[in-house]
Amino acid sequence: MSEQPTEPDLRPPADDAEAAQLLREGVIDLEGRMLDASNVTLVGAIRTGDLAAECIYKPVAGERPLWDFPDGTLAGREISAFLVSEATGWQVVPPTVLREGPFGPGMVQLWMDGDPEVDLAAFVRRDDPALRRMAVFDAVVNNADRKGGHIIPMPGGHVYGVDHGICFSVDPKLRTLLWRWAGKQLPAEAVEMLERLADDLRADLGEQLHEHLTRAEVRCTQRRVADLLRTGRHPEPNGEWPALPWPPF
Repeated sequence: MSEQPTEPDLRPPADDAEAAQLLREGVIDLEGRMLDASNVTLVGAIRTGDLAAECIYKPVAGERPLWDFPDGTLAGREISAFLVSEATGWQVVPPTVLREGPFGPGMVQLWMDGDPEVDLAAFVRRDDPALRRMAVFDAVVNNADRKGGHIIPMPGGHVYGVDHGICFSVDPKLRTLLWRWAGKQLPAEAVEMLERLADDLRADLGEQLHEHLTRAEVRCTQRRVADLLRTGRHPEPNGEWPALPWPPF
């Protein structure tokens, strides 16, 4: 969990369950705005009676409409990415909830302090198992914007991914820096995860996603999982959509 300075009687969440409780029930005190974000992205402290941390809050009211993502909300896509992340068991996405905030409903996510010693430009080129898992996850959710700045290596070695507002398009839009494994055979752990995920998408996970995505978007997510299992390989750029995000960081 991200450890932030708190009042003497408060502590950071010890695990994901406490983080979820804090995000759902905590009082949000906004501290500022991330000006480089294309949609309103606010940073603040969040606290309950005994827990405290920093968080990101993206209100639906601050979303800029996108012609190629006309349905639902970006916040709904963020929470959908978290739900898929949880189903994989890989914890790619930090704890995230959809709730009321100071400017109405929006996505609230635990802030993660990445390892300041990591050279991110060099890190994203590594053959790192955590990055490979993220590449598989991005293929599942059809992430159209996996920039280097959306990758957070943690001091303990875990790697988080953030900013999933433009995922789950019905059209192939995978755009990422993580093409290192393109066309290569999927690791056994990825195949096992995808088999479980395929079952989950036909059951509870599929129903949860229907609350935030269209029926067609959920069907296409199921199809992407099926295609990955059928080919047994990481996807490759299709040439119909820019393969790399811009700017890359």
